[in-house]
Amino acid sequence: MSNDNQRLLNPNPNPNPERVLAIPVKKSNPVELYRPLRKLVETKYSESDAQKVESVLETLNKCRSDMVKRGDLSLPELRDCLIHYFKCLCMVEPLFTAISSDSEPINFVWYDAFYSEHNNGVSSQPNSIQLEMAAVVFNLGAVCSQIGASSDRTTALGRHLAMDAFNAAAIFFLKLWKDLAKDVSATLDLTFLFAESLHCLFSAQALELKSQQQLKDNSSSAFEKYRCAVSFKSASEHYQRAYDLIVGDSVATEHVHKFDQTWITHLHQKKEFFQVEARQRLSSVQPISQPLRSFSSICALDHDAESVNEKLVRAIFWRVDLWMPKLEGVYLDLVLSEDIPFKIMDGGKLVANPWDMPPPYPTYVAIPSSSSSSSSSSHILALPLKKSEPLDLYESLRNYFVLKYSESVAKSVEGLLELLNKLRSEMLRDDLSLPLRRDCLIRYYKCLCMIEPLFPMTSSSNPPIFVWYNAFNPQQNSSQHNIHLEKASVLFNLGALGSHIALSCDLTTIQGQRIAIDALHDASYWFLILTHEAEKASATIDLSISCTQMLHEIISAQVADLECNFPQLRYVSVCGGCPVFVLYRKAFDMSTLGPLAETRVQSLIAQHLLSIMRTCLIEFAPSDVTEQFLVGYCKAAQFLTGYRIPVGCQPPCLDLLSKAGPVMIKDGNLVANLSGSDIRIGGDELPGDHSNMAIDQN
Repeated sequence: MSNDNQRLLNPNPNPNPERVLAIPVKKSNPVELYRPLRKLVETKYSESDAQKVESVLETLNKCRSDMVKRGDLSLPELRDCLIHYFKCLCMVEPLFTAISSDSEPINFVWYDAFYSEHNNGVSSQPNSIQLEMAAVVFNLGAVCSQIGASSDRTTALGRHLAMDAFNAAAIFFLKLWKDLAKDVSATLDLTFLFAESLHCLFSAQALELKSQQQLKDNSSSAFEKYRCAVSFKSASEHYQRAYDLIVGDSVATEHVHKFDQTWITHLHQKKEFFQVEARQRLSSVQPISQPLRSFSSICALDHDAESVNEKLVRAIFWRVDLWMPKLEGVYLDLVLSEDIPFKIMDGGKLVANPWDMPPPYPTYVAIPSSSSSSSSSSHILALPLKKSEPLDLYESLRNYFVLKYSESVAKSVEGLLELLNKLRSEMLRDDLSLPLRRDCLIRYYKCLCMIEPLFPMTSSSNPPIFVWYNAFNPQQNSSQHNIHLEKASVLFNLGALGSHIALSCDLTTIQGQRIAIDALHDASYWFLILTHEAEKASATIDLSISCTQMLHEIISAQVADLECNFPQLRYVSVCGGCPVFVLYRKAFDMSTLGPLAETRVQSLIAQHLLSIMRTCLIEFAPSDVTEQFLVGYCKAAQFLTGYRIPVGCQPPCLDLLSKAGPVMIKDGNLVANLSGSDIRIGGDELPGDHSNMAIDQN
């Protein structure tokens, strides 16, 4: 390592390179929520409506009780509890505006996080939920800051986890600053000044770790040196802003001094250090216009065995850097997904698992449907699924890790490999219901993204061979070592499943209509991703770029068709700017051009498109309290996920600490997480260690 790099990693004498700042969570008084809110629903609506949502109210009450009273929760568990509670809060938010003056008041009392003793607490306005939501978001940022500070930053995976945690903390405080602080009159830690300063602080710490990682990579290219210099400059600017906000306000300065007298000194040292480093590095390099490197060069596995797990984790979420995250599908996931702790059941009942009892649900999950279909359902084209030959991935992949690295490295990832092999076997079953097959395919696709850096497996004596048949003409198939064929085929089947789900929905109800629209949005999303993956997969005509683009256009037309008939303003924008007929015509024209014109794909698709007629308006059942809860849930999902890259407050590495997911990080290894997902889709449990997760400590 050069002397220049060594000076950053071990600066002397100050600031302390190992120290990072974290903040404590806010404390609150207990509140009983279930009884007054259920009584309100029963009074305002009906007893049957109260029964539909009582599971959510019970979960809301339990989440808050655990958040306030339980001191035995690990940091990942507390994060899960807070996220779960925030979603429940958003679901019940409309109820608080409906509480009358003669109802039993609900008051939330919160204390300043920077004081260890319970003093200077503040109470919300009666029946106001704004203080509660702001305090929960603050605590989410605080917990993420503690996860980052307690991660083992001496390893590549630990640094990646810490960066994700600090970035998540920064985004939570950004949302507190921009969206929630304006609606509350509270303790000093919830003011604009503190919210912005904490956002800058944790952004700076994430950038500092990024800079350290870039130095450890020790790239000599001019482009990498310039990127590293920019990271230094960004870190210095964020430390500067955090420092200026605190010292520029005497009350804030006194407040921080009472909490920790070394904080301001630490911020000053970091500010000065990164200013000097940024200035020197930027003066030694010139801005370079160079395209981003390919995925294989960013995440390709090399001889550095220590970083294998970190690169596998990073690979699963790499596609988020290229494409916008999927924003639609909230209602679909509330019915179908096994990784989500809320469900819409038959009759519109909302079922919620407690945060510490993750899915799967004991009840059978099915798509709401009816024996009679509406006229517009005939417009939905159910696309055929691709078929594949069975394949044992475990042995070939494990042998590759042993050959290229060592037995110990292979052991550290064998939980992932076992899960991957199990999911591939399950996805080929014909007897799975649509919800289970969709869930299996999504999990398998995530696992494929994780192992993509292994390919092409040129050093392996026995690389896997993927065989897939044409969905429209099963006599044709493609056989390749290329993992892009596997990924493209899985994406095709995810899109096709969306069309099957939409076709099976009861479009005479609001719930069925919403789920059908979400299912088609889901299909459209997968076909959009497929258009990019198809460029790297040389396969049968159904995976060609022209075919996937045509299928994406067909789905878009069907979405517009359904949305124009939906009695909510949310769903009228598409057809306003692009008439449904024009969308169908565009899809039809694509089916009659190029290589599709002479194939069975053209004949199947074109005949369907020519038969479509505009539908009449559909009669819907009146809305009830369940609809209000679902609107609140959508708000929470959008808040946590975000609309721009990076995807909001739930960075990828942190999700691998959660109980609600198929893969988790445990002791630096990747293992199957059976406590959080039903891997026993149709067979025995996977082997491996499935005990509770924890984060590495320094």
